[in-house]
Amino acid sequence: MRDFLVERMKKGFIFLVFILFIGLGGVLVNRYYRLNYCNFTSKDGEDHAYYFYPDMTTDSVMALIENDYEVGSVLQRGRHIRKMELKKVEPGYYKFPAKMGDKVLIRRLKLGEETPVKLSFTHYLRTPEQLAGHISKQLLLDSADIASRMYDAAFMATYGLKPETAITLFLPDTYEVYWSMTADQFFARMAKEYKRFWTDERKSKAAAKKMSQSEVATLASIVESETNKQEEYPTIASIYLNRIRLGIPMQACPTVIFAQRDFNKRRVLKKDLEFDSPYNTYKHRGLPPGPIRCTRKSTIDAVLDAPRTDYLYMCANPDFSGTHVFTKSLREHQRVAAQYQRELNKRHVR
Repeated sequence: MRDFLVERMKKGFIFLVFILFIGLGGVLVNRYYRLNYCNFTSKDGEDHAYYFYPDMTTDSVMALIENDYEVGSVLQRGRHIRKMELKKVEPGYYKFPAKMGDKVLIRRLKLGEETPVKLSFTHYLRTPEQLAGHISKQLLLDSADIASRMYDAAFMATYGLKPETAITLFLPDTYEVYWSMTADQFFARMAKEYKRFWTDERKSKAAAKKMSQSEVATLASIVESETNKQEEYPTIASIYLNRIRLGIPMQACPTVIFAQRDFNKRRVLKKDLEFDSPYNTYKHRGLPPGPIRCTRKSTIDAVLDAPRTDYLYMCANPDFSGTHVFTKSLREHQRVAAQYQRELNKRHVR
């Protein structure tokens, strides 16, 4: 009888150990699963993205995430946060999958492993302030910080530019960047894209026209401001190149508008031509000190590939088609210009 009881106790002990082993194994498997595979499950089955700012705490970040995700084990989430020492969340833009383990989430927040964002800007931006304001709406950057760097002669000199030509560094396009990048990182990235664009072939074309890269961009900015008809860009560029070569003032109305910073002006009057500014190409020969807007890559190429023509003048077409009439003599130009002025008066354009 005694041996029977001892045998039963042994079996009971073994069974208990087995149950404890199974239970412990289940706990360990569950912890491993929550850590490495899934502790956060999207409530709607979709990925979710967030912008985390520098002043946000770990608790506020977790609360924001848990608005969209079910947490399998809050206890383990807290344990993993402590074990992985997540004391501060790095600011940035993060996109998370519909299911994720604590390890991936915590590591990304701790190390700042952001998701890239799309940064875009266009040729409609004319001044450092406009560009800086546009960028600051898309990235965690202060517009004043960006603009101040563009006006800083020593800073821009590191990129071979001056404050007047700083805007040439920014070629309108869409770029993949990190939302929390610093101002210095932003300028370095734009400089990388700028160097990539200015290939040896493009540099050779600029040299053949006896122009620097900044001068090409400056002329392209004026050409682009004259019309939306891209097919006219090469011809317009040829006119200005001819005038510069012959020492004739460019007399480009967009430079007068830029000089006055009145970008709503639709009609340049005689009195405007007397506005005193180095950007007024009616008063000063040659190119202005720098571009009058961000300039598209295609327009820069149009300047580089501008044909040789005999045109010296251009005037908006009196039929208001948005095109231009190109002429070789002053008499022809004056005739077209008079027709255009009459049409402006008839339409009450001021």
